[in-house]
Amino acid sequence: MCLVPVRSGTADFSLRFPAQPVWVRNARQAMRTALTTVVPANPELIETAILLTSEVVSNAVRASLGCRTPPPVDVHACWSSEGDLQVQVHDRAPGDPAVPERPPPATWESGRGLLLVTRCARRLEVCHHVPGPGKTVWFQL
Repeated sequence: MCLVPVRSGTADFSLRFPAQPVWVRNARQAMRTALTTVVPANPELIETAILLTSEVVSNAVRASLGCRTPPPVDVHACWSSEGDLQVQVHDRAPGDPAVPERPPPATWESGRGLLLVTRCARRLEVCHHVPGPGKTVWFQL
């Protein structure tokens, strides 16, 4: 069973955008703006959240581009009641992202994103909790 984090309502932000690679940069910028406003004294958290958001959003965009009509991608960030940052990325594409057991060969240009998320985040989950195709990938810092 997948547990989706409970939204606290504190400093929440959401972004819906087309499944186009250029929007990965916008998701990073939105995360930077939101966190710099709320926790300016925690640059390590900000940079980690930006990096991990970029990796998960990139996967969602890539999966969505495989659809006949690419559906939008949603990003939501909030603080838990315990003070953890929770970032959720929802796409409507079928399939699950795969976390590799070990890093890919150095000559490969991709395949390290979710491995990086598993090493940097406190928690990472993939949830299929909505009707229809798609999933929510979320991580907690």
